[in-house]
Amino acid sequence: MTEYRILEEIQNIKELIAGSKTKRLMTIKDVSDYSRLSISTIRRQVRLGTLKVMRKKGKLIFNMKDVNRWLNG
Repeated sequence: MTEYRILEEIQNIKELIAGSKTKRLMTIKDVSDYSRLSISTIRRQVRLGTLKVMRKKGKLIFNMKDVNRWLNG
C-alpha cells in the first residue's frame, strides 16, 4: 500500500470517527466556480486521470473531497 493510500485511509477513518462522512457532490460547473478554473481545464484533468470523476447518466460528478485533494496537490 502506498503512502498516499495509507494517508487517504487514515483521513477516511478520522472522518468516520468525527461523524462527518457526508459526501458533497459537485457538477463540473460547481468545480469550475469553486476552483476558479475553466471547464476545459477540468475536463483535461479528468481525461489525464489526475482528477477523479464519477459518471452518472452522461454527466460528470465530482466528490468535493477529491476536488480538494486535486487542488492541494
